Amino acid sequence: MRFGPVPVAEAAGLIAAHSVRAGDAVVRKGRVIGREDALRLAAAGIREVVAVALEAGDVGEDDAAHALARAAAGPGLTVEPPFTGRSNLHAAEAGVLCLDPAVVAAVNGVDEAVTLATLPAFKPVVPGEMVATVKIIPYAVPGAVLDRALAAAAAPAIRVAPYRRRRVAAVSTLLPGLKASVVEKTLRTLEARLAPTGAALAAEVRVPHEAAAVAGALRDAVERDGADLAVVFGASAIADRRDVIPAGIEAAGGRVDHLGMPVDPGNLLLLGRLGAVPVIGAPGCARSPKENGFDWILHRLLADLPVTRQDIVGFGVGGLLMEIVSRPQPRSGGGSDADA
Repeated sequence: MRFGPVPVAEAAGLIAAHSVRAGDAVVRKGRVIGREDALRLAAAGIREVVAVALEAGDVGEDDAAHALARAAAGPGLTVEPPFTGRSNLHAAEAGVLCLDPAVVAAVNGVDEAVTLATLPAFKPVVPGEMVATVKIIPYAVPGAVLDRALAAAAAPAIRVAPYRRRRVAAVSTLLPGLKASVVEKTLRTLEARLAPTGAALAAEVRVPHEAAAVAGALRDAVERDGADLAVVFGASAIADRRDVIPAGIEAAGGRVDHLGMPVDPGNLLLLGRLGAVPVIGAPGCARSPKENGFDWILHRLLADLPVTRQDIVGFGVGGLLMEIVSRPQPRSGGGSDADA
């Protein structure tokens, strides 16, 4: 690709590098300069313009962007028609955005002319939401550069994992000091979280804050009500693997996979399983509608994505979230944050 000033008499057929306005003659940036355009510019006193001439093997910005966007797009995405060297990828369905950071980095490392930007990995997305964009910086790229970028994106870098778990059980444990209004608000907040995913409450039960009661509620939710995900909201936060909620999961025949995570608010989350059904021991901050660590786990599980110990311990970078007013002890104050 050649770039630079050319006499206006020789500009017909080239691409305008910048918009040019002279009298009633207007040539917009990125547009091919027609013969009539060149004549009008000359008549208006313009002697030269900055223009782009494609060379053998060059691929125009729109064609290059569209080809790379199609190569990077996996299931659950649509690729929009290109414009001004850009092609956007949109979610075709609700779910969780999955991407391979190494592939994205490899595409961006091919050449400064080629860029691929995405939303953060594992972000919940809705149909029509833009999740990524390919932008070709100059007006064209050499075919060899595009070929390398396409090879880097050969394993689709981006996809949407659709929500698959639809039947959620909510188990609330009760102690004398817990108001019924708190439980009701918690359930409304959970329903609001579930609404964009297509999931709904298949069961809602309130039991004493005792391991045996938790175990019975979980067994009923799975075996009787067909829940494919269970959330336990404790009247008191989980303080140890031997506490009421983990003990109840194990008494039901399940297992505890991990307790705690480096996300604040959200430290005191428990992740377990009853057979094939994931069980979340919710931290106290899950009663708030503001984003917290509970959201990070909930959406992945609803999309049937595995959540491992390695995943959880990797949450620390970026895991310091905003304060929420429901926290009984703000981070900047003294005392315990036992409901985190």
